[in-house]
Amino acid sequence: MNWPTQPKKKSPKLNSKMTLYTQAANNIRKTWLLVSVFLVFIIGLGWVFSRAYHSSNILVFAVVFSLIMNVGSFWYSDKIALAMSKAKPIEKQDSPELYRLVENLCITAGLPLPKIYIIPSAQPNAFATGRNKNHAVIAVTSGLLEKLDRAELEGVVAHELSHIGNKDMLLMTMVVVLVGFVSLAADMFTRSMFFGGLRGDSDSDDRGAGSILAIVGIVLAILSPLVAMLIQLAISRKREFLADASGALLTRYPDGLARALEKISADNSPMRTASTATAHLFIANPFRGKKISSLFMTHPPIKQRVAALREMSAK
Repeated sequence: MNWPTQPKKKSPKLNSKMTLYTQAANNIRKTWLLVSVFLVFIIGLGWVFSRAYHSSNILVFAVVFSLIMNVGSFWYSDKIALAMSKAKPIEKQDSPELYRLVENLCITAGLPLPKIYIIPSAQPNAFATGRNKNHAVIAVTSGLLEKLDRAELEGVVAHELSHIGNKDMLLMTMVVVLVGFVSLAADMFTRSMFFGGLRGDSDSDDRGAGSILAIVGIVLAILSPLVAMLIQLAISRKREFLADASGALLTRYPDGLARALEKISADNSPMRTASTATAHLFIANPFRGKKISSLFMTHPPIKQRVAALREMSAK
């Protein structure tokens, strides 16, 4: 295959790279800001619940339970995702070309070599998981190895390494904690309505305040899971665009990843091991042929991602 040659003049290339790196840093800061705002929302939601219940004990229990549950998922989420996908670890002798490709990109990116897994599926796809760069995993399907050429495979691997380098896994773990807490608190609040959990004091003013808090609490209980889901999806989409840009910078060949995404989206092979819990991890939506509103898709449309990569390639 003919690889693109680098221009002799370095200044335009350097300026373009600096612009892309700056944009990547801005996206990361915006995502952290979004998480901070979400955290303030949770604190406000907790205050409403505690006032409506006239007791903070049950809210404290919910927070502690949520943290324990999600800390456990933080340590074992990679193992769970790999087990659900039926991924199997491989050694260098099992796939030397893939290993060399990952090793070379890791050296370029300055990352430790992650563990490599193969998912027995004809659908071309891949994902990265792990709590940090020192405990990272890249899983690729057997279909990806069979249906993509080297430049396209390199683009996909660079995309997944960018998720690791951009610390996306840590960020998404934080989002899981926040979303898990809101969902648990909202569910607790809704269930309490059937057991007379919301009561005002004997004083009429207190009863009025309690009624207002009850109404606000019910509205928040209904809307908070939806808000949490939308924020999670928004962050997931930001991650994909950022990983595309970072991966293209790593390979210096955006067209390779663009072609890979086109091939992946055009392939209709099913992935029976994918689930809604792991779908957001993959480089592309593993559920093919299912029409889902773009509002509830965990990935940006492939056409938008390819267009952005083509624009990078043209510069």
